[in-house]
Amino acid sequence: MLANLPILSMIAFSPLLGVLILLFMPKDQGKWIKVIGAATTFIPLVLAGLLYADFNQQEGGFQYSELHNWITVPLNKEAQHLSEITSLYFKFDYSLAVDGLSLSLVFLTALICTMAALASVYIKKRWKLYYILFLLLETGIFGVFMAQDLFLFFLFFEITLVPMFFLIGIWGYINREQAANKFLIYNGLGSAVMLIVFLILVTTAGFSAVQDANGASLYFSGSLRDITDNLYNNPNAYVHIQEQNLPFYLSAGAKSALFALLLVAFGIKLPIFPFHTWMLKVHTEAPPSIVMIHSGILLKMGAYGLIRFGVLLFPEQAKSWAFVLALLGLINILYGAVLAFVQKDFKLVLAYSSISHMGVVLLGLAAFNQIGMQGAVFQLVSHGLISALMFLLVGSLYERTGTTELSKLGGLASSLPFMSGILLVAGMASLGLPGLSGFVSEFLAFLGLFGTMKALTIISALGIILAAVYVLRGVLSITFGPQKEERPGIRDARLIEAVPMIVLVAFILLLGVYPGILSQPLEQTVTGFTDFIQSTPKIGE
Repeated sequence: MLANLPILSMIAFSPLLGVLILLFMPKDQGKWIKVIGAATTFIPLVLAGLLYADFNQQEGGFQYSELHNWITVPLNKEAQHLSEITSLYFKFDYSLAVDGLSLSLVFLTALICTMAALASVYIKKRWKLYYILFLLLETGIFGVFMAQDLFLFFLFFEITLVPMFFLIGIWGYINREQAANKFLIYNGLGSAVMLIVFLILVTTAGFSAVQDANGASLYFSGSLRDITDNLYNNPNAYVHIQEQNLPFYLSAGAKSALFALLLVAFGIKLPIFPFHTWMLKVHTEAPPSIVMIHSGILLKMGAYGLIRFGVLLFPEQAKSWAFVLALLGLINILYGAVLAFVQKDFKLVLAYSSISHMGVVLLGLAAFNQIGMQGAVFQLVSHGLISALMFLLVGSLYERTGTTELSKLGGLASSLPFMSGILLVAGMASLGLPGLSGFVSEFLAFLGLFGTMKALTIISALGIILAAVYVLRGVLSITFGPQKEERPGIRDARLIEAVPMIVLVAFILLLGVYPGILSQPLEQTVTGFTDFIQSTPKIGE
């Protein structure tokens, strides 16, 4: 039904429609600016829902491909010994497509951005600029999960940094400028490392030869398909180019170095210990509606990049690093869980909880089998929903109490029964209660790794016990016991707050009760991933 439409471009750029309208609106029309800003996010949500329903679950590989020639730059032919090549070019295409992995993250992005737009009701200043930056951020995230060209991916990735910097620095709390600067420095360094790797890939494995009436032309591009074909599906062509003595060639050692660089670049975004300190600042200083997007979606960009470019472009190296990935996952899980337990601010509890839960993603990847990979992707989606719900609640609680310090909260169940009930459900999902999405993702990730690293899996499972401790401590400190301060006139959630809470809880329950709604679109993609990875030997075999 959607095959003949540029559905991916429609999803990615539909937020810009709201940007265009907002640019021509007077900035003193706060009510209408909020309505237009929030309403615009429903357009990609509806389109992403249609895309999800129309996706062919039985077909592997990428679907809904859009490919257009974008930038072509002629190069000087200085290597005269390339006798059969008449011309050289750099070429970057506008190339979009989705598979089961990116499809789930595209829908997650659309859903959480809509819920975050509704949660932006408490933004108190400069609404016009806020929603313009918000919608630009949404466009950048969509592009990251759809791009099939390295240059296009990098462009969308960088687009997300600029609006996030201003959204944190302008609308955050007391130390917002420090948090924004730290966010930009860390993510900027990660982007620089990623760019170096991408440039090396373009100039070594990103080539394609085209024969026409004027002779043979050699194009160097960021096409993921060309790079994968040259490295693994069509190695003879790669060897032939090597024999022609091109300046660069990816040896086994070079591939290992590139995988390590990608692990650093995307590990900063994930984040992997010790590259996590910037994330703590963002979670505590950014406005809750923006932290919903940051924790719910932007952290997942790190895992997505690690899978798409690290594991799938360098499977031999990734398998050789399996124990390192699992060890990093273990450190994330236990480090995040222990520090979450001793925090006095609920926002920091959730920040360290995110570090711990991202460790589960690393465990699933380190398994290098279908069960573990599905667990990793389930964890991305599940944690996205749970963390978005948690920070939605944090924002609502802060507006009513003026604090997120656990020592100053307590006894809110009597005055805020609805929000307290939602907080309890979110907490149960976070600690992995059966019947909720957190259980499915953690069970699959641990089960996948258990077959290859039993001892490490058992130690990592301690994180589940610690999660129960710090989650219950936080939830009970807020909702039960005597009220620490008198708060006359405090009211439960308003409709505009209750709707996103109910929607997020519904999806958490849906994934917990019927995980097939996510696993079915993922099955062919994950099977293709694992078959490809298993078919490539470890280095040295």
